[in-house]
Amino acid sequence: MTSPDPVFLATAVEIVLRAGEIQMSRRESGFQIDKKGTIDLVTEVDLECEKMCRALLAERFPDHDILAEELSIGPGQPRNSRFRWVFDPLDGTTNYAHGLPVFCASLALEIDGRAEVGAIYDPTRKELFTGERGQGAFVNGARLHVSGTATLLDALLVTGFPYDVHQKLVPLLGMFGAFLGQARAVRRLGSAALDLCYVAAGRFDGFWEQTLKPWDVAAGALIVEEAGGRITGMDGSRFDPAAAHLVASNGQIHDAMLDVIKHAPHQT
Repeated sequence: MTSPDPVFLATAVEIVLRAGEIQMSRRESGFQIDKKGTIDLVTEVDLECEKMCRALLAERFPDHDILAEELSIGPGQPRNSRFRWVFDPLDGTTNYAHGLPVFCASLALEIDGRAEVGAIYDPTRKELFTGERGQGAFVNGARLHVSGTATLLDALLVTGFPYDVHQKLVPLLGMFGAFLGQARAVRRLGSAALDLCYVAAGRFDGFWEQTLKPWDVAAGALIVEEAGGRITGMDGSRFDPAAAHLVASNGQIHDAMLDVIKHAPHQT
């Protein structure tokens, strides 16, 4: 299998590290917080990180497309390229805005619609997660591998809730309760990108979430796969980052997780 051009991973790493520097610096200097929805926040830091990313990519790869969370205009407008960078400038914005140190920047490069390179950086723990299609996944240069947990009863799971949680409270809690009744424990950290990295690292055994965006999962899903894990839609379908839902696991508990979802009460 031909590996991607090494300049792509180097660029992804450079951008998420720069984003981490911005995030940490602005925690000290302060930042403005605005609302995109009732509970959906955006900060000056989200925008600053995204502008940095778009400017750097437009300079190095002017023919590439960019899909990012916050800005619909600026450097990197759609060109129907084979190459598309998918960027979340600050995954865990709510955590960040409240001073909770669980957040990151996430960047993937898709080639012909499939993620080939991914980098995610957690600046508070100084953990850099990377993955390349066919080349493995790593954290700070050490190879990652998913856990060997074989049953849900022995599994530590993680999930997230969408920004319209107030309108979907009953079905979301129904599914959460179904997993809580079968797993060792369930956590909710507030950063889908880090949730996926932690599955890849064997810290979590499985993750499920719905109402996601491509920038939430493009890099993390690749890292899970390259760490030996399995990714599908919540209905067991082939993973599609545009489908807005996924299950990620160590592979061994994946079918059991899909079965819980299938039989959970009050599905959305």
